Amino acid sequence: MPKGELTHLLRSKAVLMPGATVTLATEKSGDKQQWLYKGGLRDYLMQTLAADPIIPLFEGEHYADGAETENFAEGEGAAWCVAFTDDGNVMRESYVNLIPTPAGGTHESGLKDGLFGAVKGFIELHSLLPKGVKLMPEDVFSRASFVLSAKVLDPQFQGQIKERLNSRDALRLVSTYVKPALELWLNQHVDLGKKLAELVIKQAQTRQRAGQKVEKRKGSGVAVLPGKLTDCESRDLTFNELFLVEGDSAGGSAKMGRDKETQAILPLRGKVLNAWEVERDRLFANTEIHDIAVAVGVDPHGPDDEPDFSGLRYGKVCILSDADVDGSHIQVLLLTLFFRHFPKLIERGHVYVAKPPLFRSMRRRAARSRRPRSMRSTKESSPPRSTSCARRAPARTAGPSAASRAWAR
Repeated sequence: MPKGELTHLLRSKAVLMPGATVTLATEKSGDKQQWLYKGGLRDYLMQTLAADPIIPLFEGEHYADGAETENFAEGEGAAWCVAFTDDGNVMRESYVNLIPTPAGGTHESGLKDGLFGAVKGFIELHSLLPKGVKLMPEDVFSRASFVLSAKVLDPQFQGQIKERLNSRDALRLVSTYVKPALELWLNQHVDLGKKLAELVIKQAQTRQRAGQKVEKRKGSGVAVLPGKLTDCESRDLTFNELFLVEGDSAGGSAKMGRDKETQAILPLRGKVLNAWEVERDRLFANTEIHDIAVAVGVDPHGPDDEPDFSGLRYGKVCILSDADVDGSHIQVLLLTLFFRHFPKLIERGHVYVAKPPLFRSMRRRAARSRRPRSMRSTKESSPPRSTSCARRAPARTAGPSAASRAWAR
């Protein structure tokens, strides 16, 4: 056995037998190591934690006595010490009848089940769970460091080296003793219980966000440009401009007046999502924001990030909205999006707001002085050139006037 494994094994024996002194003497070098843990699991766990726990350690032990032999054999039970930390690596060690189980097993599953049941019940009792958040056992267990020592009659292990416990009753054994003990502790220390609930809810929200993360839609390994984007022909960032316009109708007008060489048009459908409180991983769930990011060629980022601008496709991104209340609202929503999730575009001077005119100028058409023949006055000095022409004049109107009948005579 390697010396490191032997050292760990002997040290664990001292942990599991509080007050007992365990010594390792190396005859060849004369080195001697000695361990004594008067506090048992608690002292050992405190010495190995990578960060300070957010609440005091939860420790306890329970073994079946003669009155409980109906469910478990007398002497069966467990001793445990659990610490919850907000960061750092977690430390987990478990033993069955003083035998290390580095691969875990059903006794660890029982601890996990007991912790989850107690914490979930406390959160529901005090109505602490936000709407839309669903708790899972891993949300409680992911930040838990522990040392667990179980005593099981006739344990069944997986493999010859006994790295994992497979006894089914061990899960029910440990869970039955851990859950009521933690429930009692949480209800006796409500403020500390709420701190633990905050940590668990935070883990649940992180897990749900990770599961809902939306990536760019890609084809053949590259992002696919939006189908409604009318791109420009030039690839020179110095001159290229992208106009974000309201809807397809405005997009059609902009396409007619644009310079195809340097100006691109991207119509947006309706009002853009207010992205101020939207997580970055959820941005691409909105089609309009996804299309803007793909068209511009820069991924969402934070103020302290260093985004990749090698894919930038336009030197100017121009917000072109109507000169009304809705247009101003859309303008603010787009500016919010860029300020919150594309701040480097603003810092580098790529974002512009186009000012629509509040008036229009038009060239008046020259008014024709000649009126229809049927509306001419009889006092006019220029009679028709021929009688035949005058006779055909009434036929050109639906109802000839008295003046036209006079000319016909």
